[in-house]
Amino acid sequence: MTVGAVTPDIASWPPLDEEKRAFGQRLLNWAADDTAVGPQLFLVRGAEGSGKSHLLAWFLAGAAGHPRTTVHATVLAAGLTAESFAWSLGRQLGYGPLSPARLLDRVSQDERPLLILVPDLHRAGAGPADLSSAAPQTLVAELLEPLLALPHLRVAVEVGTSGLLAAHDAESVDLGDGGDNGSGNGQASYTELVAAVPRTADGRPDWSQAPDMVLRRVLDAALRTDDVDAQGAAVRGLLTDPGFLVHGSATALTAVLTDERIPVPGRLREVWRRAAPELTAFHTDSAERAALLHAAAVGTDPDLTEYLRPLAHQHWWSAVWARRALHESAPALVPGMERWLLASDPTGRLRTYDVGSGAALGGTASPSVGASDGAAVPSVHPTFVRPRSVAPCDARSALLLDRSDALLPLVTEDDPTAAFALERIAEHHGSAALAGEESLVTALGSGGTRSPYAVVGDRGGTVHVWSLGEYQDVPRSCRVHEQPVTAVTCVDTADGLTLTFSAGADGAVRLWETSAEPMPVPVQQRRYRTTALAAADTSAGPVLAVAWSDGELHLWHVFTGRVRVLPWLHVCDALALTSEGLLVIGDPEGLNAVRLRLDVLWER
Repeated sequence: MTVGAVTPDIASWPPLDEEKRAFGQRLLNWAADDTAVGPQLFLVRGAEGSGKSHLLAWFLAGAAGHPRTTVHATVLAAGLTAESFAWSLGRQLGYGPLSPARLLDRVSQDERPLLILVPDLHRAGAGPADLSSAAPQTLVAELLEPLLALPHLRVAVEVGTSGLLAAHDAESVDLGDGGDNGSGNGQASYTELVAAVPRTADGRPDWSQAPDMVLRRVLDAALRTDDVDAQGAAVRGLLTDPGFLVHGSATALTAVLTDERIPVPGRLREVWRRAAPELTAFHTDSAERAALLHAAAVGTDPDLTEYLRPLAHQHWWSAVWARRALHESAPALVPGMERWLLASDPTGRLRTYDVGSGAALGGTASPSVGASDGAAVPSVHPTFVRPRSVAPCDARSALLLDRSDALLPLVTEDDPTAAFALERIAEHHGSAALAGEESLVTALGSGGTRSPYAVVGDRGGTVHVWSLGEYQDVPRSCRVHEQPVTAVTCVDTADGLTLTFSAGADGAVRLWETSAEPMPVPVQQRRYRTTALAAADTSAGPVLAVAWSDGELHLWHVFTGRVRVLPWLHVCDALALTSEGLLVIGDPEGLNAVRLRLDVLWER
């Protein structure tokens, strides 16, 4: 094997047993090779107890300190199907949980040379034994072999004595026989495992107190039960027990619920499918798992929603309502109407909802939408408009950013004052875009309680703040980013400040107090794109919500800099936040509302 010019010295790495040092050096040499001559695959073979996993753990512990051996993802394959493996790998590579097909597409477009570790490949697979998803060979065929066809990706895999990937060109080590014959692999029966679960006062299994080993293996043990009737009863008993849904193995439940032959209560299969990508992300807090499953059940399965509600409400966030029938987008709070939420339906028509319940309050009646050149223009039928962002002036008028990147005024009643102000904003940015491509509008947001504001971001990185409560000939403008603005919002604080937040295509989130200069450094910087911003002055102080393209949703306490990550079921594309801590989330399935417990939000 040809090795690059400088190989990290194994003596500088964490201690390794003397008998494994030669194996460790070979793994290190393979990983440090940057000549593109050696094989992409490194196989770690050996029997149970031989130290295979320990070798990979040793490598992972030392790799971070050396750029040429940096590990980009480590996916523990035991109990994973191709789908759940793809979710985990996608999260670690920064894409968010993706299907196998979408993951392969994203990795093929990733320009980084990627190094991935896969412990326990020989233990992959889950679900009924007669399905292909139960066999590790399926994961190999559907994901690992296509990944190894990409020249910029290398994988170190633990395969035990299985012979998996043996046909591939690979560097390999064999750690031989171990001190364990495999008798401890957890082949206890379903009856034995359930007997190890403590009971509640009324005799039901208390899954919150069950040993981790039981939670991981009991569903698989139920599937192994020889008697068909007993097997069905065992599986059915677990799937109808909400306590097990909250505490049991999320990967095992995902695999079992994929099998349409298995009957499930209510609409559990649909609910679980919605929550599974996030539930499998190692959430060990039972209240958080309950909050996630409850959020998926709201608006879909009333019985499961009600059962999970008490436990979900113990968490620092919990779902309140969901509107999933239609993909409604561009949510925005209406100034002066604390409970009114404006959103666009799939036809482009704006409708109003009660922000506390999600109930429809009615739609806009024949809005007059125009692109102004300074004079009155004929109205455009609203079905020709597809708003991607909305900045409401009041309950009757708003500024829209159309999916064609045009700013459009909307006035639903005869209100010449509002029409004049909104048309002036649209005219200003339309003329600027004609004069220079850098002035093309790329983002629209709103905010303000004392007076409503519209915040406009452009391709050149400049943020413009307009008052919607009074006429302005020109906005307050400042170039805040070096790249196009992707999201904007603003908030008034109790001490009279107007804070404007903006996100750039470079992953920077910036803060500008409009009476002063912007902060010299970003308040947050990540290598992902910001998809939405929302801010509110709450009882805990100003709070900023930031949604990212990798699926993360951050809540930032502005005055202290503390951040909480709210795990959500999908990548968010729109946000709105009330002063009471109700966060409205727009995602590919529609609108959802989450109640934040502001009293404990920043506790750890």
